[in-house]
Amino acid sequence: MSSKQRDTASQRAAKNIKYLCDFSEKILIVDDEQLHLHSLRELMNQNGHEVETTNSGSQAIEKLKTNKFGLLLLDLNMNEISGDEVMDFISENNINTTIIVVSGESSFEAAENALRHGAYDFIRKPYAIDNLLNSVNNAIKKRHLEYENLAMQTKLHESEKLHRYIVNKSPDIVYMLDTEGRFTFINKRIETLLGYTKREIIGKHYSELIHEEDQEKARYTFNERRAGTRSSTNLEIRLKCKHNHTARCFETRLLPIEINAVGVYNPGRDKNDQDKFIGTYGIARDITDRVEAEEIIRFQAYHDMLTRLPNRTLLKDRLNQAISHTKRNNTKLAIMFLDLDRFKVVNDTLGHMIGDQLLQAVSTRLKKCLREGDTLARIGGDEFTLLLPEIHTRKDSEHIADKIIHALKKPFCIDDHEFFVSTSIGIAHYPDDGTTMETLIKHADIAMYHVKDNGKDGYKFYADNMNELYSRHLSLENDMRRALQNDQFVIYYQPQINVETNEVFAMEALIRWQHPERGLISPTEFIALAEETGLIQPIGDWVLRNACAELKRWRNAGLTSVRVAINLSSCQLEQDNIVDTIFELLRSHDIPGDMLEIEITENVLMKDIENGIFKLNQLSDYGIKIAIDDFGTGYSSLNYLKKLPIDTLKIDRSFIHDMQQNDEDSSIIKAIIAMAKGLNLNIISEGVETEEQLEQLREWRCKNMQGFLFSRPMTDDDAIELLLNPGQYSNKKGSVRNSVSFL
Repeated sequence: MSSKQRDTASQRAAKNIKYLCDFSEKILIVDDEQLHLHSLRELMNQNGHEVETTNSGSQAIEKLKTNKFGLLLLDLNMNEISGDEVMDFISENNINTTIIVVSGESSFEAAENALRHGAYDFIRKPYAIDNLLNSVNNAIKKRHLEYENLAMQTKLHESEKLHRYIVNKSPDIVYMLDTEGRFTFINKRIETLLGYTKREIIGKHYSELIHEEDQEKARYTFNERRAGTRSSTNLEIRLKCKHNHTARCFETRLLPIEINAVGVYNPGRDKNDQDKFIGTYGIARDITDRVEAEEIIRFQAYHDMLTRLPNRTLLKDRLNQAISHTKRNNTKLAIMFLDLDRFKVVNDTLGHMIGDQLLQAVSTRLKKCLREGDTLARIGGDEFTLLLPEIHTRKDSEHIADKIIHALKKPFCIDDHEFFVSTSIGIAHYPDDGTTMETLIKHADIAMYHVKDNGKDGYKFYADNMNELYSRHLSLENDMRRALQNDQFVIYYQPQINVETNEVFAMEALIRWQHPERGLISPTEFIALAEETGLIQPIGDWVLRNACAELKRWRNAGLTSVRVAINLSSCQLEQDNIVDTIFELLRSHDIPGDMLEIEITENVLMKDIENGIFKLNQLSDYGIKIAIDDFGTGYSSLNYLKKLPIDTLKIDRSFIHDMQQNDEDSSIIKAIIAMAKGLNLNIISEGVETEEQLEQLREWRCKNMQGFLFSRPMTDDDAIELLLNPGQYSNKKGSVRNSVSFL
């Protein structure tokens, strides 16, 4: 070994020793979103990992200078210094850490760039916990293997066998070619990667291993003749596996590799002699894992990962191609917009896991309705879009729509639950209903909403007059946003009566919308839209604040025995600070807890039952009453009734309305009353409108009622006047039964 070679070996050994000294399993998490930072930290701690966190790239760089982190979980999009800049710093300073990018960035280019920056893996937010943990564990295992390998190299660095050992134990194929391109040396890695023995390869021409399509590229890479900085680096080609080899590349019999090769020359005897080319030295690295990772990322960029269907991006690409083809051939195509009816109920009652399984089952059944060449895409939530090229008449798309509706009639069985699913379908045709991708999708969407507004479970073709209805829908949404800003909402109050004592014991707060042009709007016209647009949370918070302020006004007037019942939406119950918010409102208005009643529906509770039970117990401990609204219409369960701090069950008005004509409704009402008495709960019947209903409920020993028979909802001024002067109010307004008095 020459002096120069010994120096190089010593340098490598020194570098290896530094790596061994710097080896660590500690994890640094970098993310500027506190929620994600906290979630990742808890997840890593729960799995036994030592963790430090930071929310900025600059702090991450300072921490990385200590070389005490073996693994880096890194977000890309951060203020000041981005994830890419952090990776550049790691690369430039040869910091011994393994990078796993955990980012919300969804583009393929971002993922590919991260991998080329040296990232071990790219995990997209929102991530599957198992995928993230597997990636972390695999990275740590890889570091251990590297540690063990370097430790062995360090022990052997003084030995003349070091070079041979490294070559034969290398994870890469190391080879030498002669001037004719024939193998003169190859290490044992060829056996595990391609299935050939060294004896089978020595003397063969390199082209026998190269895939036919890569032969030309291999002439300038695998058979490199250039030396120094002009030589080939990191160029990808494919090698052919041995016919019966199944260890690594059994699916395609092709192995993707990355080549680094250089021409080898013997120096001339003197300055006038040219160096003599004696062959090519090369290293071929197996990049199967990287190629597979890139393929997965590419698939994720164009597909919905839950259903494996094309996503919006791929749909738009195919639709543009189909429109171009249709223009050239003077034919037609159709776009169908599908929305599952009442799917939100499944998520709210049984949880998102069951909902996801149902979506997968629906997508599988929908795919069986397609023709060859059709594209079914999931574009979000429970919405699907279907591209039908080569449509000759409306009958063709009508036939597919009928087929889909019929296919969904059969029930779905998931985890011992049986579901009946229907869908609303809007259909738009090219070129009759639009000549651009955006117009066709918009018009199919409008037609679908028309089906929704007319009973659901069917299909309609787009028509020009549908635009007016769609515009009203958008106008109502915009008006509702302005209504919050301009204080257009008002609260009406409806009495709850004890018919045995003829006393009002509570008032339910009911929202109304005083629209400047349309007048007073009932909540049935805007609550569903508020839930759809996310406005239900600020609207619900507004009701809570203003109802508490009105309750304070009653107390100041001497009305200290009438409580107010307020509906709480699922969005409000999910707020982390909802309990503290309610407590603060009561304290600021000097209102005792037992003067407030919170009404929730069964569906709201089942969305996150454990968290809901915890919060409701906190409210109950403060004295606040808890009522289950619309009882009997959702996911009724004695199990959760026993767990919850419930005071009252409210029988839904739908049972009361038909109870005298429908024996089934009567049986349900009697069962709910008996259940409430058995659990020592109060019971209120909603929607009581006739004397006959009153007498029947009284006979069934239901003493608390609410409905038009007693009083319609009234303004806050009328409510306080009625509570202070019930007799005078009844005579003046004529809307309250004379037999009712007020506490």
